[in-house]
Amino acid sequence: MSPVIATASTPQLRGSAATSNVVEKPSIRVPPAETSAVDDHFFWTYTEEPHRSRRLAIIKAHPEVTKLCGPEPLTKYVVLGVVLLQICCAYLLRDTPMLSWKFLATAYVIGATANQNLFLAIHEISHNLAFRSPMANRLLAIFANLPIGLPYSAAFRPYHLTHHKSLGVTGLDTDLPTALEAFVLDSLLGKTFFCTFQILFYAVRPMFIYSPPFTAIHLVNVIVQLSFDYALTKICGGSLQPFLYLIASSFLAGSLHPCAGHFIAEHYFFSNLQHGTESIQEQKQKKTQQPHPLDSLPPPETYSYYGPLNVLTYNVGLHNEHHDFPAIPWTKLHALHRIAREFYEPLPSHRSWVWVIWTFILDNNVGMWCRVKRAQGGRIVGGGGKSSGRAGESISASSAAADESGSGWKESEIQN
Repeated sequence: MSPVIATASTPQLRGSAATSNVVEKPSIRVPPAETSAVDDHFFWTYTEEPHRSRRLAIIKAHPEVTKLCGPEPLTKYVVLGVVLLQICCAYLLRDTPMLSWKFLATAYVIGATANQNLFLAIHEISHNLAFRSPMANRLLAIFANLPIGLPYSAAFRPYHLTHHKSLGVTGLDTDLPTALEAFVLDSLLGKTFFCTFQILFYAVRPMFIYSPPFTAIHLVNVIVQLSFDYALTKICGGSLQPFLYLIASSFLAGSLHPCAGHFIAEHYFFSNLQHGTESIQEQKQKKTQQPHPLDSLPPPETYSYYGPLNVLTYNVGLHNEHHDFPAIPWTKLHALHRIAREFYEPLPSHRSWVWVIWTFILDNNVGMWCRVKRAQGGRIVGGGGKSSGRAGESISASSAAADESGSGWKESEIQN
């Protein structure tokens, strides 16, 4: 089966409807790495990622949104509180068997929620939104990493910033599943396995895509994390239970946990599903019996969620808002939404992360193939400022330096 290409004549898609008017261009083949072993059923498009153009349109309509950009001082205090909470729980469980209900319940209810919060704190800090100093942000991320159990924060940053600059670009965006993953896991059991172990997919997959250089901050992350793990074990009398609690918390945070729904909700497209993914505008107008917007448009690449779990997750549910303005901190994303509501309310959004996980597993129209991909565009960020050969875009030295240091957020994140 040939890969799906977004043109004016694109036929009905699996899990979505035909596209709207898109400028037709000569068809292309998906890069061989994606299609050599299995048929490809992703939604391949020529169009640029939607966030840059919407950002420019919002700035033109509401220039005051740029005043929302900049660090959020509250972040460091939230990180400190959650780190101390997890260390306290780990210490109190030092003599509790790992398979006991007390250990498992604490790891799932408190530990997984706390570590998911720390994953997303590191996400927030990767955009230099805790301090103005890039190094202060790097060090805070290493501190937030402590209860996760394994060194993670330094490696996450370049991959995540590249995800923003290269949304949907195969070979650059490591959030995208590979064709092999989608083929092997394209079943009820496969999707259940993916949702249960998705934290491992996000940890391992990037290593098979590309490798940013190992820097001094990576080394500091490793040394500090291993030293912390060793010290925690020694303080607890040599017991491994505290360390196992932290590892279990991290695993459950990316498994079948309500907050883990954001991993799937953010960029997998859901179509023809009228009772869990509607725009706010639809909900206000109560048009539940009308055709869903995705029945006549290309599938969206990003979805937002406006429910209560945002309180625990640095408002990561406001994901369209975050991708449009990565330099706006979590505390001001709702303000962005209010200011530019005419841009956001028509967009499809999820009403429940639990519903997202449930539907992803059980609905045959939703699965690993439901991602928008593009073969060109984007660039690697955090890898020394070099452009990707596949990206086909040049990047100025000043812009690269801004991406690397984070000190030029106004230029690199708002205007670009």
